[in-house]
Amino acid sequence: METTDRTAETPDPLDFSVENVEKALHQLYYDPDIDNKNVAQKWLMKAQVSPQAWQFCWALLSSEKVPEIQHFGASALHTKISCYWADIPAEQYESLKTQLYCHIARFASGSKMVLTRLCVALASLALNLMPETWPAAVSAVVRAFQQDAGETAGPALLEILTVLPEELQTSRLPQARRVRVREALTGEWATVCPLLRRVLQQDDSPCQAKARALKCLSSWVTLAVPLSETQGLLEDSFAMLADPELFDAAVEAIVNTISQPDSQRYVSSLLKLVPQVLQLQGQLREAAESGDMETSHGICRIAVALAENHSRVLLDQVDNWQGFLALVNMVMFCTGIAGHYPVNETTSSLTLTFWYTLQDDIMSFDAERQAAYMQIYRPVYFQLVDVLLHKAQFPTDEEYAAWSPDEKEQFRIYRVDISDTLMYVYEMLGTQVLSNLYDKLGRLLMEPERTAPWQHTEALLYGFQSIAETTDVNYSDVIPGLIGLIPRISIRNAQLAETVMFTIGALAEWLADHPVMLGAVLPMVLQALGNPELSVSSVSTLKKICRECKQDLLPFAGDIIAVSQEVLIKQIHKSSQCMWLMQALGFLLSALPVEEILENLLSLITPYIQQLEKLAEEVPNSSSKVAIIHNLGILSSLFTTLDINKQEEATREGSPPGEAVPAQLGVNPVVMVLQQVFTLIQTVLSKWLNDPQVVEAVCAIFEKCMKTLLNDFGPIVSQLSKMLGQVYGTVPQASVLNLISLMIHSFANEEEHYPGIKAVFELVTSVTHSIFQQGPRNHPDIVDSFMQLQAQALRRKADLFLSENVDVKAVFRCGVMSLEFPEAPTVKSTCLFFVELLPHCGDTPPIGQVVREDGELLLKAVLKGIGGRSPHGLMEQFGEVLFSLNKHCTALLEVWLKVNLQLPDFPSPRVSAEQKKSFAEQILRVQSNKWQLKETVKEFGLLCRGLHGTEYAAEY
Repeated sequence: METTDRTAETPDPLDFSVENVEKALHQLYYDPDIDNKNVAQKWLMKAQVSPQAWQFCWALLSSEKVPEIQHFGASALHTKISCYWADIPAEQYESLKTQLYCHIARFASGSKMVLTRLCVALASLALNLMPETWPAAVSAVVRAFQQDAGETAGPALLEILTVLPEELQTSRLPQARRVRVREALTGEWATVCPLLRRVLQQDDSPCQAKARALKCLSSWVTLAVPLSETQGLLEDSFAMLADPELFDAAVEAIVNTISQPDSQRYVSSLLKLVPQVLQLQGQLREAAESGDMETSHGICRIAVALAENHSRVLLDQVDNWQGFLALVNMVMFCTGIAGHYPVNETTSSLTLTFWYTLQDDIMSFDAERQAAYMQIYRPVYFQLVDVLLHKAQFPTDEEYAAWSPDEKEQFRIYRVDISDTLMYVYEMLGTQVLSNLYDKLGRLLMEPERTAPWQHTEALLYGFQSIAETTDVNYSDVIPGLIGLIPRISIRNAQLAETVMFTIGALAEWLADHPVMLGAVLPMVLQALGNPELSVSSVSTLKKICRECKQDLLPFAGDIIAVSQEVLIKQIHKSSQCMWLMQALGFLLSALPVEEILENLLSLITPYIQQLEKLAEEVPNSSSKVAIIHNLGILSSLFTTLDINKQEEATREGSPPGEAVPAQLGVNPVVMVLQQVFTLIQTVLSKWLNDPQVVEAVCAIFEKCMKTLLNDFGPIVSQLSKMLGQVYGTVPQASVLNLISLMIHSFANEEEHYPGIKAVFELVTSVTHSIFQQGPRNHPDIVDSFMQLQAQALRRKADLFLSENVDVKAVFRCGVMSLEFPEAPTVKSTCLFFVELLPHCGDTPPIGQVVREDGELLLKAVLKGIGGRSPHGLMEQFGEVLFSLNKHCTALLEVWLKVNLQLPDFPSPRVSAEQKKSFAEQILRVQSNKWQLKETVKEFGLLCRGLHGTEYAAEY
């Protein structure tokens, strides 16, 4: 069939007849053209909500129609009842109910998906009529479907009962009515419970019926049915666990029932559950031994649901402490279940959160009871550490090589979860954990034959690393011994080597306090730098050491620089690791004597400068672009951490009174290098002006240098101001504005630098105004950065707005236009600009004049944003602007508010004249409490959007 023919068959947009609906459904399911499918889907969505849906939905449910068409008819019926209930006359309620009964009975033995949609429609009808019009809806439904003695009545009734609570969760009922309906439903549990028990206890009940009954129980317990009233059904559910066909449904029912927060009120019922769960241990062990992952997983879910959700309540029952301890040990069995996650087992990960919960609950008791529980549970947690480290072990090399990339990634995340758990457990067990790990590691490494697999050593080190990464281990007396053991490790495996590196990195702060131990581990780190498999771990470890221990690295500086240069030249590491390595070297150089810094700095960066010189001569292409960005990033990374200011401070603090500080300290090597490469950078820019990424990489160098060098950056300001003006004047880019903004922040108040900064500010303001005149919508990033720049100028040097070359009126109107942008960050930056601008109405005449002349435009734009043009998440920012207007232009604001809020349907047709008047009065009344004004704006914004009093509004 030709495309044109198919398009011609598209139903009439307004004719939602049965024939047209069927035609559209055929097009949706069978037309191979995706565009035609999309057209049909949109048309069907309109049909579903149209008034004609009441006519075609019943016709589509005809027995001769195919299930896809019947399903659409049932879905349309549900949509009309659930979303357009107000359109249904009260006199039609009974007939609608009767028709639904008939169709549900007919489909009870038909298509399951159609039956479910019809049951959901009936559930929606019941929820809309309960409790006033149909007070005992559930009982009535049960009676209606039990009158039919045929087998088909059971599945339909169970399906209706199952979807009723589910439909309540997703219904659009107002909150107050939802509460009443929930109470009415819960009151009918007395009807549902015995019905479900009969199904589960009758030997002749089909397996499918029992599965439906278990699913129905899962659904009803979400209504906060008292746990004491589900005890019989829970016993029935436990009995169903012996049937493989019902096992999964029984697990869901049990877990959902005992996980309800309200269950904690029924202590006696919870205590009765403990022995029931413990009775599953035999089935659990058998499943674990036979490799039945599904069964062990399901029983673990039950044990964890009881132990985790109710640990505090069960701990409180001091007479039953042995039962709870047995349950905890059952969870421990699940944590240590045999196999490697996620290949041979998927159960152990379910238990990790429980150990956090139990620890928190134990630590929440008073000192006396805490001590009693610690005596019982400290040995359990020491056992847990051993179990977790065993589970964290890698499989054999052959097994691991056979794992898929996804399995390896899941195992990595699992180990991170174990690491987090170990770190948390350390808070309870203290340094004894480290002593235990150290003793085990020592025994492993001191064995003459070294027969233990590498996995055992790696896991013990991983335990050390997990704790040392986030915990202060300085007071542990085993760390010196650990540092002594690390060089004895025979590293024959990449995973072990990586963990060794990360462990050393985790101990970097300790090494800073014990620099004598650096010589034991630093050679291992430098050796690992040459191994591509250890790229991330070795480079990040060296970076940590250089950051934390830089004052003590002078004896090793030559080796560190030499090895780093070698691996950089050989291009062993990826670009991001090269950046980290340069940051490490920046920390190292910062601690060297100043006369050595320049020599080493030039040695490090000369290869990259030479590469940039060659690249600058090439015709721009994609490969040279990548290389240029990489080389510029290398320079940026080095300059980010190379900070001799702290060294100068230390030198001055250490100088005797009256003694002069050496003159060479005033010379900053980074500035000297920047001055030397400035022309080269200009050449690179001239070739790549149209590429935002290259321009951004250049700007990043100066930005990072400025942040690190602070006042030392001064000699470059004038030169950089001119270059940035030329770049922005040729091809405006946001990164240039951001750099100029930083220069204004840092140097606008320094007399010698002010002329250059003033000139570039005037130029970029003029150029950006031209962009606004041409249409700024395609440049939201530039608009955002421009507004931030203007706000920075107002904050640091408002005198810039006194310049004859700055059109303040134009800047103001650019801001008003920017408030109407759809991008939230741009609107936020613009609001910040106005908040900074309005306080200068009195001290900066051009600003005062433009606010008097055009302030009403600003107010109108703000009101439009509040009224619905902008996301509701921006109301605080609009509140800030209104607060500033009220504080600095009160009389004008009063007039502007009165005029604009009298406009019909402005700022929204959803607010009345009275609401607008009240809003204006509240705004004008608040001049000191900014929080109160923001709340007023939020409330009015919700009214404008028709969201006041909704669940959405509650989130705000």
